Order: sequence, then structure tokens, then C-alpha cells
Amino acid sequence: MEREICMINGISCYIYEKKNPKYLLIQPVNEPHAQMLEQQVQFMESHTEKSFLLVSFLVKDWNHDLSPWHAPAVFGKESFGNGAGETLLFIEKTLIPEMKRKYNLEENNPDIPVILGGYSLAGLFVLWSAYQPELSTKFSAIAAMSPSVWFPEWLDYMKRNPIRTGHIYLSLGDREEKTRNAVMAQVGNCIREASDWYITNEKIDCTLEWNEGNHFRDVDVRCGKGFLWGMKKIR
Repeated sequence: MEREICMINGISCYIYEKKNPKYLLIQPVNEPHAQMLEQQVQFMESHTEKSFLLVSFLVKDWNHDLSPWHAPAVFGKESFGNGAGETLLFIEKTLIPEMKRKYNLEENNPDIPVILGGYSLAGLFVLWSAYQPELSTKFSAIAAMSPSVWFPEWLDYMKRNPIRTGHIYLSLGDREEKTRNAVMAQVGNCIREASDWYITNEKIDCTLEWNEGNHFRDVDVRCGKGFLWGMKKIR
């Protein structure tokens, strides 16, 4: 698989391309996750014959760039900003057009499905992105691995607004809700509630997969599984 690292608008991007990609996968990552991308792609290649183009971009300020609105700190002293809108604008107006141009996607596969996936706070970000009505891009599937659905006011937000995708993958480690942090310990109940809401009220294709371990275990494999699910659902 071809691998390239490049800068787009001052943002580091890690691109993995199989020949004649049938899916465009987009994933915001932090520095530790960027070091796992090679293993993630190897896992994906070993579990599918589908061709895809994965572009991961490095998030500079994790708590700000991926948060949909301001919220107080829940661990340490760093609070959450409201930079998700700018990050989504980068994806839609810069990253996707550049990938389509660079890899001739408009010519070879003009209707290529776009799957947006992310881990932890990036998992919350990709869920939030699927609610934005001003987007011209409709994400074919959302893969939210260990998403921060404990985020203040998130459940109320998702119940007040219609989601704009038909496929959602959720996953969580079976020890993540056992944390001593009272806010983050809500993640298990929150993700169960979110899954039930999508299936019962939104009536969309949603799955919730439980993995062994805490929040930091097998991040590469968990992300690979989410994208594989999305590609499988979209023919």
C-alpha cells in the first residue's frame, strides 16, 4: 500500500492509498495515534480486499479543535474549546477536495463514499459532524470508537437534532466506565443510550461493539474495525 506524508494548509496528513480506491476514509488523530497508523492499516488490509484511501490528519490542539462547544476540564486543568466547526470546515473545504484532485477521484469514482472516523474526543467530533446541516458533504458512515459521549450536554444535543447519515458504528472498551473520574465513568451508560436512540428513534443502522480493556488498549485495531464495518455496510 502506498504511504505518503504531506502538509495541507499547515496540517500534517498521513495518506495510505490502495489502487483505485472505492472508499475515502478520513480520520483526525493525535501524535501517539499517528504512530499506530501503520499497524491500523495492516490490520485493515488483512481483513478486507476492498480498496480504500485513508487520510489521517494531525490535530494540533486536541481539546480545542475537536470540541463542539466550550466545557470545563474533567481531568487535569485543560478545558474544552469550540474549534470543531473550523476542523470540519478544513475537512470539507480543503481536505476532501484536495484528495479528490490529487488522486483523480472525481474522474475515477465521482460518487466515492466518504467515511469519517475517530477515537476518543475525535469519536465525539465525528458524531457531531454528522449533524451539521450546512455541510455539502454527506458522510456515508460514521465510525466513533470509544467516543467521548460523556461530554457535557451531548446526549441532549443528539436528541434535539436530526442526524445526516444512515450508518453509525460505536465501540467501547469494557473497562472504560470503571474509571474513578465521575464524569468519564458515565461513558458506558451514555453510549448505550446513544445506541438505543439511533436504533429506536432515528431508525438508522447502528451497532455498538464492546472490546476488552480500558480506553488505551488496541486503539489501532479498534479504529480499523470501525472503518471496516463502514466499508462493509456501503456497497
